[in-house]
Formats: sequence, C-alpha cells, structure tokens
Amino acid sequence: MRISDLLALADLRLRLLTGDPAREFGTVHITDLPEPGRYLSGGELVLTGLLWHHSPGDSARFVAALVEAGVSALGAGQAWLGHVPDDLVRACEDAGLPLLEVPTEVSFRTLAELVAPRLSGDVRDALGRHRRLVAAIAEGAGLRELFDVTAAELGVTGAVLSATGRLIVGAATDPVRLARAYLTAPRLPAVSGNVTIFAVSRGHRAAGWALACHGDLLDRADLGYELAACVALERSRMEEGRRVERRLAEQLIVAALSESDPADLNARLRTCGIDAAEPYAIVNVTALRPAATRGPDPATLGGQVVEELLDREVVAAAGAEAALALVPLRGTTTADLAGRLRSGAEVLSALPDTRVCVGLSGALTGAAAIRGGMEEAGHARRLAAARGGGVVTSDEIYTHALLLATVPGDIRRSFTDRLLAPLLDYDRRHQSDLVRTLGVFLDCAGSWNACAERLHIHVNTVRYRIRRVEELTGRNLSSMADRVDFYLALRGAAL
Repeated sequence: MRISDLLALADLRLRLLTGDPAREFGTVHITDLPEPGRYLSGGELVLTGLLWHHSPGDSARFVAALVEAGVSALGAGQAWLGHVPDDLVRACEDAGLPLLEVPTEVSFRTLAELVAPRLSGDVRDALGRHRRLVAAIAEGAGLRELFDVTAAELGVTGAVLSATGRLIVGAATDPVRLARAYLTAPRLPAVSGNVTIFAVSRGHRAAGWALACHGDLLDRADLGYELAACVALERSRMEEGRRVERRLAEQLIVAALSESDPADLNARLRTCGIDAAEPYAIVNVTALRPAATRGPDPATLGGQVVEELLDREVVAAAGAEAALALVPLRGTTTADLAGRLRSGAEVLSALPDTRVCVGLSGALTGAAAIRGGMEEAGHARRLAAARGGGVVTSDEIYTHALLLATVPGDIRRSFTDRLLAPLLDYDRRHQSDLVRTLGVFLDCAGSWNACAERLHIHVNTVRYRIRRVEELTGRNLSSMADRVDFYLALRGAAL
C-alpha cells in the first residue's frame, strides 16, 4: 500500500509533513519505545504517540533507529504533546523518512482497522494481534493481564524477571538460573533449557529485564519480540512515575550536602517516604565497566542496578561519582539489607564486563544523619571497588582495610613488593611455604604452638621458617612495628 493511498482516505484526515507519498509500506506497527529497532523487520508504517519525546535530541535517535530498521514511513499522533515537534519533522526530512501527522481525534486503532483490509491476510492477522496487545497496555492492563492476553492470542506463556533473578510476573522454575543465562548469553534471543530468553529493552543487561518464554521460539522470534515490546512499553510507563521520586531524592541529597536547616531536611525526608523517627540506611553504588566506550556512566547504571537489587522498592539518585539510595529498614536490620544486596550482586557477578560495587551505611535516624551516612556508604563502596566489586558494610570500614583501600594502588603495590618480594621469590625457587607461614603466624598473634597446630607441622619447623623470613627481609618479627608492616603488606597483596 502506498502512502498516497492512505492520504486518500478522507476519514483519517492525515497530513504529509515531509517525504515521498509514493513510498510503499507492507504493515503497520504501533510503538512508543524510545529505541524500537529490534522489534521492526522493515517496510512498516510506524505509528507513535510520542511518549518517548522528552527533548529535541530524542527525535534524531528515534528516527535513526527507524531508518536503520528499514521502516517505510512514520505516523505521529498529537495526543501526548498536542503537536508534532519541529525537531521530529527536521529529523525525518534529513533522513528521507516520510512523516504523517495523525489528528488527535483519530485513534491508531481506527487507522489500523481502515488499513488492515487493504493488506495481505497474514499481515492483517499479525496487525490485529499486535493491536490487541498494545490496546491492552494502552487501556491500563498490567503485566499480569498482558500475559493472560498473550497466552490467549499467541499461545505463549512464560515470565518476566530482573537481571538479579527477581520474578516480576509469570512462572519460572529457576529464575536465578535464567537470569544468569540472560546475563551471559553472547546474543539474544537465546535458548536455555526449555526456555527462550528475550531482552525486554536495549539498555544495559545489568539493569534490564528478561522475557523468558516457554519452549524454543527461535523459529518464531517475532512472537517473542512482540511480547517483549509490550512489556517494555509497560515498564516505560512505570518509569514515568519514578522520575518524580528520583528528583525528590536528588533534592534531599543536595540539601543534606549543603547542610540545610534540619526542619527542612526532615520535611524532605518525609516526601521521600521516610519518617524522621524511622531508621533507614544509605546505599552507595557504582557499576564499573572498564572496557566500555559508550552507554550509561557508572553512577547512572549503578542507580538502575540498586533499584533492581532492592526489587524497585526504592529509587536512587545518580550523582557525579556514584548513585545513592535511602532505604527504610521497616523492622529489618542493616544485616538483612546487606544480605539482599549480596544475593543480587552475586547473580550480577556473572556479567563478564561489569563490576557492581556497593557500600552500605549503618542504621540511621533523622535527616541530620544523612551526611554522615553518605560518607560511611561512600567509604564502604570505595573499599568494595578496591576488592574488585561486591558489597561492603560500614562495619568493615572502621579497620585497617579502609586505610589500605584509600592508599593509591601503585604505592600499595610498592610497599607490598618491598617486603614480600624476597619471600615470594624464595618460595618459587625452593617450593617452600614462607609467605603462608608468615600469614598464619601473624594471625595467631605470634604464637609458635598455635601456628604449628594450624599448619599441621612441628613447632621447630615454624621457628625455622620465621627465622628464614627474618634473614631474607632484614626484619625482626619479635618487633610489633615489623609485625604490623608484614600484616599490612599481606593484606595489601590480597587487595
């Protein structure tokens, strides 16, 4: 069907804003995803309500995705913005993509129904199916209702789960295993056992959702893509409500850093859903991607990750260095919270290119404690980063470990090498065990007998090895100062 044929339908009152009216299209696709490319196969007339449009730069990205997918034309509705933005017209004109203006009073459903009889039977069936799914979302159906419609319309069942293994909707026998399969698959969709896994959106997998459909759907991937697009649309709608909450959290943190009036801080705390007398904790998180050249920065991705780690019960405010989240304890302890964070972070550790570093403060009360809690959580997160990722609580930072983590890596390595290099070299050449013996000796507070029992060797062997350590390093292990140096060198080597 040609665009000119569509323009000739008087009931639609469409207006061509730019492009060639002779361009043909083979089907109609309705979407409001900001990056819909993976759900398009080429030759479509794409209809969008412009829900993805938040700034002028969004238009160029959206149009580029359509052009790359081989879309024939774009139809833009006016219900969301009240008009078709000029930046979208320019983007379509620059890309040579025909752009149609759809009047507010003409629904996409009406347009699709008028077009459907003029398309082939297979296309009509696909269009009708997609229209019913999108209509379910547009009419306020949640994910559970969407899955009911999907089972009826497509005969497909399954589940949606987060990258941390949290089951969001549907049924899955082992969501953690499926989450790991989603995180580690070289490409998606992928089959894991008797389930086909699709990505719900094109964001980073660490903060994404996975669609797990029962059965092998690689030969019918369009069905999975169709359902994933609808789930992504519902997630996008859910995100709109969280934008305001994130902004409130950001304002609270800025006010705390600027040492605002305590009454004002307590009021802001209440707007974030935390009573001034209620205990809470602060989570500081980054998601580091050492080899990444594009995509979200560590703080933004860290904020997305911590929201998924805590089942989207909180929102995180992304700062310049890290993301921060205030988490009401509500009858639980920081130990319980740390356990939840560790469980999710352990699943995410399956990602080969991402290190999630989480710091957790102690229990806090009142807005006046926010600043100190932020510092605590920040120190803990930096210690987690020095360890290569994971979760560190405030209990761990009031030790030598924090001091070691804050020392620049090159200085720490130099200090460690100066003390331990002679011992490591000796162990390599003689297949001996001086370094391990030294570590156990220090852990046993210099007790010869305890060290011998721990290593299952004779006490005279311990004495010989420690004397050899002293000879090779020129240190005296009866001296507390030298014991401290060796202890820190061994811990520095572990970092």
